[in-house]
Amino acid sequence: MKAKILVLIAITAAQTVCAQTRSKVTVTDLTRIKQVGGIELSPDGQRAVYTLNTIEVNPDQKEEYDYKTHIYLTGLKPGDSKALTRGSESARQAVWSPDGQRIAFVRSVKGKGQIFIMSLEGGEAWQLTNSSYGASSPLWSPDGKRIAFTSGVTMAQMLTDSLVNPGKNGPLWSLEKPGFTTNDFVKIDKKIKPNPDGSLSEVRAYLAKDVEDKKAKVFNRLNFQGESTTEPDMTFTHLYVVDVNEGATPRALTRGFTSFQDGNWLPNGQGLLVVTDRDSLKHPDREQDNVIVFIPADGSGTRKAILTEAGKSYRSPEISPDGKQLAFLVSPSEGVNFAQIGLATLTGTTASGIELVTFDRAASGLAWTTAPAPAKGKKAAAGYTIYFTASANGGSPLYRLDPVTRQVTQLTEFTMGVTNFDVAANRVVFAKTEVANPSELYLTDATAKTQTKLSNHNDWVAQRQLSVPEKRTYKNSLGQTVDYWIMKPAFVTANKKYPLLLNMHGGPTAMWGPGEQSMWHEFQYMCSQGYGVVYANPRGSGGYGLNFQRANIKDWGTGPTEDVLAAATDAAKESWVDTSRQVITGGSYAGYLTAWIVGHDNRFKAAFAQRGVYDLTTFLGEGNAWRLIPNYFDYPWSADAKVLDANSPYTFVQNIRTPLLIKHGENDLRTGPIQSEMMYKSLKILGRPVEYVRMPGATHELSRSGNVRQRIDRMLRIYEFFERYVGTDAQSLTQK
Repeated sequence: MKAKILVLIAITAAQTVCAQTRSKVTVTDLTRIKQVGGIELSPDGQRAVYTLNTIEVNPDQKEEYDYKTHIYLTGLKPGDSKALTRGSESARQAVWSPDGQRIAFVRSVKGKGQIFIMSLEGGEAWQLTNSSYGASSPLWSPDGKRIAFTSGVTMAQMLTDSLVNPGKNGPLWSLEKPGFTTNDFVKIDKKIKPNPDGSLSEVRAYLAKDVEDKKAKVFNRLNFQGESTTEPDMTFTHLYVVDVNEGATPRALTRGFTSFQDGNWLPNGQGLLVVTDRDSLKHPDREQDNVIVFIPADGSGTRKAILTEAGKSYRSPEISPDGKQLAFLVSPSEGVNFAQIGLATLTGTTASGIELVTFDRAASGLAWTTAPAPAKGKKAAAGYTIYFTASANGGSPLYRLDPVTRQVTQLTEFTMGVTNFDVAANRVVFAKTEVANPSELYLTDATAKTQTKLSNHNDWVAQRQLSVPEKRTYKNSLGQTVDYWIMKPAFVTANKKYPLLLNMHGGPTAMWGPGEQSMWHEFQYMCSQGYGVVYANPRGSGGYGLNFQRANIKDWGTGPTEDVLAAATDAAKESWVDTSRQVITGGSYAGYLTAWIVGHDNRFKAAFAQRGVYDLTTFLGEGNAWRLIPNYFDYPWSADAKVLDANSPYTFVQNIRTPLLIKHGENDLRTGPIQSEMMYKSLKILGRPVEYVRMPGATHELSRSGNVRQRIDRMLRIYEFFERYVGTDAQSLTQK
């Protein structure tokens, strides 16, 4: 017994020493995180290629950083990964040839992606495509002699390109240009000289020249807002095929003023299944239905509908290796929904026997493989099985689907996230995120019970003192179970009190948890700075089924506020929490929720609202996420329009007395910066403590991508602003 006690004492002492020698997670550790993705197993399952995304110091501007992506090869043994590409130009989208001797990948050339071929037997990669439109998403044909790929063709290019627009005509759908019943106006006669004082034709030529010279933008389309700039003209994604020979000329497989994506070769090589708009006579900005079609590889441009239904969006067609079964995703085209898994029998290019799988989560990444050997005493599955992932209960587990029984088996835990994977026979290679490490490559078998770590890209994390989230649950007023997690400060001293940060997710259908990668650094950084963190998945979050996801329809404020504040109230009971030093933040929808909460609750000493929406009555015109308004509420001109005003934080701006920092990207067109200006200006007029930060050139994705210095700036501003009010040496401030 004494020996056991001595061993326990020794272990405890070792753990204490280890904790004492570990350092804080710093803000610049953001630049050290490497993310594994783009995994593809070789046809024989003995090797895999994957991409590694890194942040590197810009060689010319030492204070700036560049994102880099390069391709790695592993023989599926721990520590044997080696870089296949390197240098200033990133490489991505690597895919194996059917014989396993070569890979195709994409690298930028003069600012446009082009497809390269690399032999794994040695030698330099050579450039296969030289498309003026760029080339991406390479797909080897089953015989390895051709590669299908996609290119983005602008409206102006479509009008002169005989490959994708043989007649060089305008679209079949209306350009919706007022006063014109046809699309003839798109054809400007280049022989007519621009003259502002000339004839009507010359005036039109003059106006067209102004557009060409970027003196004006003319909008006739519905979805004119991109992520960082307005887009008067559309770009269409078309499918091409090229022989894998140097100097080969690509052939267009698709035609017309519509886009094609999610290509998948039939095993016989006769063509591909792809996804496109259901109604070619409807403007693409208005058409919400998607259809899966067959495109022959002969370049004829014909297409045959495989799966189509009004009001539905079909996508992600995945064909079984023998070509006899089809898996796909399908969802209602409008409203608050997520896709279900569908299965069908495929006879040639005809789908029949369509059935949907009962699985109340949003599946993604469907992948067929040979069915695993049955357990002793069990019947063998019929030939194949399907692997996929889905956000669920705070993680992103790997699942397996038996296409015969339609039974789904969860293979990994909710406490981790499978961010990318590939499967061949009974081997699965996947990228995993977890509290202990944000991203590494792993190998497992068909059951995923034993996992072998293959890479060491983020081993530096072992030298940091991490905070481990503790999961708890709350039963809300709808009777739903709400998950939330509490993280202690990384270094806790007995009898000392610490501030508590309520950090909320956006979406509103996002989901956070120990298996969600994007917030790993932010949570750990704030814990290292001496803050406890609590985060929840309130009603409306993804990962908990359709009913839970739809529980905030016409209720963005009151209901979700109940759920996140319940989590904060419980966390505040922890012995280490100083209840007088609570702060709150969130971005996008959670920027909205931050402003809503401080307009209704005064418990927080400071708040930071990021890239939010604050007035739903005008949001329809201020961001490209405008469909959230009809999906969750109603149009502003409807009889039920009062619900928009009742759910807008701006309606309660006069009640906000909590010191508030507002942040928005200058080029954020997903939510638009105007409302943040209005919130700031109104609070200034009211004489409230408010500060406003605009990020020049930044889009909506600033917390996950974008300029690295601005991402670091964002993190530091969260910390610095809160320190003014809850820091250990913060001065006492009197709130008005």
